[in-house]
Amino acid sequence: MLPIDAAAHSSRWRRRHPVDKAVLGLGLTVLAISLPPWPGAALVLLTTLVVLLGPAGVPGRRLWRAYRVPLGFSVTGAVTLLVQVGGPGGFVSLADDGPLRAGELLLRTSAASLGVLLFAFTTPMSDLLPRLVRAGVPAPVVDVALVTYRMSFLLLDSMRRIREAQAARLGHTGRAAQWRSLAGLGATAFVRAFDRATRLQAGLAGRGYDGTLRVLVPEARVSARFTAASCALLAALAVLTLVLERPLT
Repeated sequence: MLPIDAAAHSSRWRRRHPVDKAVLGLGLTVLAISLPPWPGAALVLLTTLVVLLGPAGVPGRRLWRAYRVPLGFSVTGAVTLLVQVGGPGGFVSLADDGPLRAGELLLRTSAASLGVLLFAFTTPMSDLLPRLVRAGVPAPVVDVALVTYRMSFLLLDSMRRIREAQAARLGHTGRAAQWRSLAGLGATAFVRAFDRATRLQAGLAGRGYDGTLRVLVPEARVSARFTAASCALLAALAVLTLVLERPLT
């Protein structure tokens, strides 16, 4: 199981309905994108951090391990805005208002990423996907997503076991050995994936599969109090942004 999935299954908000967490997490993401970067995105970023580390109870180390990947993309995208290609300054020169635009982009993307992580760290996919059918998503699409999600962990576990076996047989002692081990890993994983898919299809056919995977979903109700508090927080952030709005300099 991936760390973010393990954190979602052990989250304090695990038993809450996904709609409750979607209103808060995705609402913060929408605010980060739509509000002015300063102070809107900055307020959203700080608020999301407080919620993640406080009420949601997400461990700081796990949050950083998951957050550093989108943060790296955000920084990479912001750096490109510092320069421009062509123009009177030469082939490559500093862009006008480059630091301003880079700072705005970095604030927006980093805050929006945290909003998505808030939803991901508190909502297991096994709780979310079966409920998508009630939201109007076609059942075959949800079934494919469920099977893919479950088989991905089996495939990752198989790859881990193969790598451990290769390391125990000195398969990573040199560059040539590493390349051979990598080729063997890819070939073995490919064959095992098809073998698991074949066995899964045979098992479903033997159990009278009629086009719909029926799974147990934990009972949960949408909390009007939690949803109202989330909407109030989002509205307060929007109002505070409009009151404190200043140009980023």
